[in-house]
Amino acid sequence: MTFVPAPIALRQPEQLTTLVENRTVYTLEAFELNVFETHRTAHQVPLSMGHVVLTTMLQGKKVMHLPGQPSFDYLPGESVVVGENETMVIDFPEADEQHPTQCLAVAIPTDTIRQTVDLLNEEHPRAEAHLPWHLDTLDHAHFQNTPELTGTLERLVQLSRDTGRVKDVLAGFTIQEMLIRLMQTQARQLLFHNYQQHATSHRFAAVVQYIKQHLTEQITVEKLAELACMSKATFFRVFKRELGLTPVEYIIQERLQEAKRLLRNPLTKVADVCFRAGFNNTAYFQKLFKQYEGVTPGAYKRQALG
Repeated sequence: MTFVPAPIALRQPEQLTTLVENRTVYTLEAFELNVFETHRTAHQVPLSMGHVVLTTMLQGKKVMHLPGQPSFDYLPGESVVVGENETMVIDFPEADEQHPTQCLAVAIPTDTIRQTVDLLNEEHPRAEAHLPWHLDTLDHAHFQNTPELTGTLERLVQLSRDTGRVKDVLAGFTIQEMLIRLMQTQARQLLFHNYQQHATSHRFAAVVQYIKQHLTEQITVEKLAELACMSKATFFRVFKRELGLTPVEYIIQERLQEAKRLLRNPLTKVADVCFRAGFNNTAYFQKLFKQYEGVTPGAYKRQALG
């Protein structure tokens, strides 16, 4: 699924103190929110923030260099988790005064992370006891933002600019939500991309494998719950809690990915793609595709074929 977030509205600083990584800081009890703007091309710019950091690209393009990982393009709508005391090295190949690069960085104290993780493991343990909740800061997760994570970040920005007396209380709840959304996103990325490696150690890996193998067939939640060795109600609730989306939403996401793959073939027709991707109603397929991708299947096909 491709999610294109609405721009997060940020206050512009009254004047730039530097054209490279100009920084605006909002400090709250539970986190520190930073807005970085770059107004000229630059290369090999080091940046370290001393805490675990969730960075999110808002505008422009960066090339990120992180320890132990190949460099990669960093684009709007994407996020990267950087570990405590790690240094990012950044290129800004396209920034200028008319097209500045803008990035959001949320620095999260270790205590805030630990309290949230402990709360989840005590009150809402994961389905697999040997895989407790945790925030992965070792693999420098680079991922597309989910709508839920983007919405939480937007609320953090609003709270950071608020002057109300209870803003720190609200910010504490919101940063906990952001951490949960982030851990759900990491769990999805790990499971959906590596389900075959976890087929015998994670009950949801068997569910993911079954969905991928039977994508064009009728898939029932009852069958998926049976594979997970859970009741239907428990399976639906725990799947949503751990991965941040329902089983039905995941099936739709996988079918739309297959539809996009098929639409990139110049010989396929939209109506054929609908049924070959597992949908049984063209009007429903058209509606879902537009809802998730922002364009109709026909428009996507034309764009993909140039």
